[in-house]
This record gives sequence, structure tokens and C-alpha cells, in this order.
Amino acid sequence: MSGKDAIPFLDLATPHIELEQQLTDVFKRALRTASFIGGPMVEQFEHAFAEFCGTKHCVGVGSGTDALRFALIAAGVKPGDVVITVPHTFIATTEAISQAGAEPRFVDINERTYNMEPTKVRAYLENFCTVDDRLGVVIETKSGKPVTAIVPVHLYGQMADMDPILELAEQYKLVVIEDACQAHGARYFSKKENGWRTAGSMGKAAAFSFYPGKNLGACGEAGAVTTDDEMLAQKSRMLRDHGQSRKYYHDLEGFNGRLDSIQAGILAAKLRFVTEWNRKRQEAARRYDEMLSPVEGVIRPYCPDWARAVYHLYVIRVRDREALQKQLAEANIGTGIHYPVPLHLQKAYSNLGYELGDFPVCEKVAERILSLPMFPGLSEADQERVVHSVVQSTQCARLQNVVTARS
Repeated sequence: MSGKDAIPFLDLATPHIELEQQLTDVFKRALRTASFIGGPMVEQFEHAFAEFCGTKHCVGVGSGTDALRFALIAAGVKPGDVVITVPHTFIATTEAISQAGAEPRFVDINERTYNMEPTKVRAYLENFCTVDDRLGVVIETKSGKPVTAIVPVHLYGQMADMDPILELAEQYKLVVIEDACQAHGARYFSKKENGWRTAGSMGKAAAFSFYPGKNLGACGEAGAVTTDDEMLAQKSRMLRDHGQSRKYYHDLEGFNGRLDSIQAGILAAKLRFVTEWNRKRQEAARRYDEMLSPVEGVIRPYCPDWARAVYHLYVIRVRDREALQKQLAEANIGTGIHYPVPLHLQKAYSNLGYELGDFPVCEKVAERILSLPMFPGLSEADQERVVHSVVQSTQCARLQNVVTARS
């Protein structure tokens, strides 16, 4: 173990220490007003976050999983429906689909962006589905179930290629719900609209998580649905609060998925800084890109010209991930792996019948990705230490390959 100070994978303490007074003021305000669930702090945050995303409505909920589940149900996804998504994401994406009563169907990812590959969506719809012209719905040929929605995931802080996804959705009359849980403030240039759009503003609705480690994180669990659809927003509000249209009047069966006031107040206080924090993440990513560009055997994150990523994570690909992770750990440098086992190979989804080899790009990526330290306060000196250890590891790997080849 190196004697040098640790470089954490994520520094959650510093920003909270810097905002300690503002955050404790939120708690005091809740104590003095006894407003713990709902109320002005929730409404103020919802208004501010809707403005941040460029949407008409924001509905605060208990978690990102709640947000995606409520958005799907409110958008009309029904039990027995099929929802298209990707296997390279956190299981919350597919949990929300299943909990809405639907079934996930996977399509492979783009090898450079790690996000949903639109051509694979088209291939699934053309090769595994038929269109029932009488009912005006897409039917999955094998199961006979209706395909009703697409959930693109804006993974690692970069938006999926939304124009072609939305074009397919329009062609096949599907609903698009963005999983924007890692993409607070990420942007996408829509050629169709000839302008930049913010994550959470392009689909019928979007789901955000405010888990503490996110670019905008609460001090606990929290999430939000964003949408321009007033009816969808209203139904999401009912779903989060036991289906109530007003107290003790239940228009439908709902859930206990409310955003509490203290978390909303904390999020509102931190929202004022998230643009600057994102800018610092982008600067750190640019420094990583420059330092790692000459390093053989390291594939850096790819950001197309139509994307403005906010680098929730900075993810590289190498052949021997375990060796590199061990090298960094010995140098007192934290890392992460997001995500080592694709969802189609998880035991939880064995009933879907997928096998190894079904999504080769996702499977290849999952074996080689490694997330390096990334947070707004990451210093250039610490990044140099990280890159130095990466270089040492790759050099050792190349030397080992030479020795193996000669022997």
C-alpha cells in the first residue's frame, strides 16, 4: 500500500462541508414549520428543477426508481407490455419496468458511447415484431405482447442519441421515457430541432435520481419525474401519494413515493451550484483526456459533437482491468466498476431467456471498463498521480505480453 494520501473515487464530504450552513438552515426551517412531507420546500425545488431541465413540470418523488416506475405507469405502460431498454445499466432501470407490470427487452449498446444503439432498436422492431394495423400497436412476434415504450439510459452523464430514437418511437407509436438518473444537466444537440436540449426534456417524461453520489445528490434518497405533459405530471403526483387526488380521495391505487421536505430543501440549495460542479467535472475530464491520450491500451470516454456530457463517471476501457484496479489500489487510489455483469446475464432475469453472446458489445465492454476518480474538487495533481499509475500498469502489461510471446 502506498504511503501517499488516498485519492477517493468520490469525495462526498467536501461539498457538504462547504455548504454546511445552508444545509443546516434547511433542517432548521423544517423543524420550525413542522413541514416534513410536501409543502413549500418541495414545491420550490420542483419549480427550480423543472426550469433547470427546460420542462414545464417536475414531480419530486422518493427515489430514481420511483421516478421511472411512476413515469412509465403515468405514460400508459400497462401490465404485460414490453419495454425496450439496454442491458448496460443499473438494475433500477429494469426494476422500474418490471414493477410497472411490464417486461424489459434488451438491445445492444454503441461501443463508443455505451448508450443505446438506435440501429439495434430498429433491428429489434423490424426483425422481432409486427405491426397490428387494426389496433395500431407493435406486437412482439414470439410472446404476442404489445411493445409500448423505449427507455434510453443517459449513462455516465452523457445523453443517448435521442433524435433517431424519437424518430423510431414516432414511427412505431411508442412512448419514450428517459432514464436521466446519471445525467443532471447533460445536453444534446437535436438536428431535428436545430438546438440544444437538456436531459429530461426530450421524452414523454424522464426519471432522475438524487442518490447522494449523483451530480446533484440529496443527503438520502430522492428522485423526480420531469415532463411537459400536464396529465402525466398530475398522475405521477397521485401515484407518489397513494393515488390521492386530494386527502383521502383515491382515484387509483398508488404508492408511498413522496419526496420529503428536508431532502427537497437540500436539493434546492445544491441546485444553485450544480452547473459549476458540472463545469469542474468537464474540466477534469478534459485533463484526463489530455493525459491519457498518449497511453497505449487505454480507451477514453467518447463524447460526440452532439453531446455535452457532465461526467457523472469517467470510464476507461483496458484489457486487464483487474490488474489495473489492483495497481491503483496499491497506490491508494479509489476506483469503481459500472457495471461488471450485464443485466441479461443476471440471475434475476434468467426467466427472460437471454444467453451469453446475445449482446456482444455490452458483454465486451462489461469485462474491461473501469471508473477513475471523478468529482468537482479533483485536483490536477491527483489526476497526474492516477494517470501515472495507469501508465505503470499498462507498461507492465505490455512487458508481460512481450515476455509471454518470446517464451
